[in-house]
Amino acid sequence: MTHFVGLDVSVKETAVCVVDQAGKVVAEHKAPTEPEDIVVLLTSIGVDYERVGLEAGPLSQWLVGGLAMAGLGVSVPLLPKVAVWKMAENGESLLFSSANIILFQ
Repeated sequence: MTHFVGLDVSVKETAVCVVDQAGKVVAEHKAPTEPEDIVVLLTSIGVDYERVGLEAGPLSQWLVGGLAMAGLGVSVPLLPKVAVWKMAENGESLLFSSANIILFQ
């Protein structure tokens, strides 16, 4: 069965979530933010991975390189996850994210 990995990267620690094709969570762990530590964790779970995804950020290029060298397919969105507030002309606050726009009154 094919599995997918999502990484939530911070400077010291990375949250790792593995899901199957149906979206069922198979494993949730934390690992030091080092490519080798993440590879060891993923290898220890013992499943095949279709893709590893992480958002663009200061550590992305370094992590992608290390994970790719270990033979893992890695995807990074073109835009980082962003949130920008702007006041609309009618006084509503707009929250822009990379995927959608949300209106707040």
